[in-house]
Amino acid sequence: MTKLLSCPVPRESDLDAGPLVSNNQCYEQYLFDHGYAAGYIKRCKSGVTHLSRWMGFTQRKADEVGEALIAEFLDVHLPRCSCRSVLHDRSSLGAALGHLLAALRATGAIPLRTTELTPIGEELRRYDKHMIEARNLVSSTRKVGLAVVGRLLFSCFGNGRINFPEIRAEHVRNFLIQQATLHNKPTSIRYVVSSLHSYFRWRTTLGDQVHSLIGVLVYPANWQLASLPKALKPEEVEQLVASLGQAGPLMRRADAMVRCALDLGLRSAEVARLSLDDIDWRAGTIALRGTKGRRDDVMPLPVSTGQAIVEYLSHERPKTKHRMLFVRHVAPREQPIGPKVVRHSIRQAYARAGLKYTGSHLLRHTMASRLLAGGSSLKEVADVLRHRSLDTTLIYAKLDSRSLVKVALPWPGSAA
Repeated sequence: MTKLLSCPVPRESDLDAGPLVSNNQCYEQYLFDHGYAAGYIKRCKSGVTHLSRWMGFTQRKADEVGEALIAEFLDVHLPRCSCRSVLHDRSSLGAALGHLLAALRATGAIPLRTTELTPIGEELRRYDKHMIEARNLVSSTRKVGLAVVGRLLFSCFGNGRINFPEIRAEHVRNFLIQQATLHNKPTSIRYVVSSLHSYFRWRTTLGDQVHSLIGVLVYPANWQLASLPKALKPEEVEQLVASLGQAGPLMRRADAMVRCALDLGLRSAEVARLSLDDIDWRAGTIALRGTKGRRDDVMPLPVSTGQAIVEYLSHERPKTKHRMLFVRHVAPREQPIGPKVVRHSIRQAYARAGLKYTGSHLLRHTMASRLLAGGSSLKEVADVLRHRSLDTTLIYAKLDSRSLVKVALPWPGSAA
């Protein structure tokens, strides 16, 4: 508990007083390196000044800075604070002090945060290591698997010690029933079954008898090829393309993202991961690294896509230290964008074109449909989409009108 609930009123010359005064320069440099504006940096420094002066008045040392001390400062001191000339807004203070922790840990001024793992956390850490080293799975797939396994283990053991042989088929069956009530789509419950199946197989390598548990895992009926893949119609593609090139903030970035998805069939995550070093302008190619299939591919760079990228690089992309192609235009600018930014940009492009669509993956389907309409084979479509198995591409067979006409039977009663 803090000794006093408010600090003495300072003189202007005292604003940098306290045990954190020696960290001012590294803190300011940290914010500057991450692309924050001068006004925001000044505001954050005022928040750190507030914390520093409170620490000095309550006889705290610099090496005591951490989540617990900041929580005490915000929860105990701030509500009754009467300090002047410093930042008082709780939300802004929390953000400023969060930057402070990151800056101090980046420079080694305070130790990295260590989280004590629960038994379930330790089990998931070991399983995640297996998925990386033995199965080479991407982070998104591992994240889903760890979430499902974690829920099962918690339902069986809570926060207590894990004794895997105590898991019974009845536990797994009840867990699946519970998950089925939460997921109204067969594809969603399939992820649950698949994740548990993989986890139980890993436990067999550790010597556990899991045959009865695997026997409970039944995939729900789901006819993946029962419907047609959704894709833009030719006139809708023209409508979308015609809407590109508008003036406005972030328009060139959105145009380039749409072109990458429409012309190359890239997934949102693949667009977000593109680097300046992936483009070979002389050869007219673009490299895709660390794709969903955990492999590297090189594809031709269409002229329209290249032109959209050049427009973005020449007129809109801000200066950053990293080499990612698409970057954040607000602080922290040095932090790479994620797939959500790409999906959001494509949704906005649909809206500007007057199209009532929301899914970014629709452009990938559209690209496959255009290839088939242009005479490409399913194998060629699979290669462009980088499918590991041709079975994944078979859903597009329904869109291959040329081949379907050849195998279509006469309608009963019609002239042959």
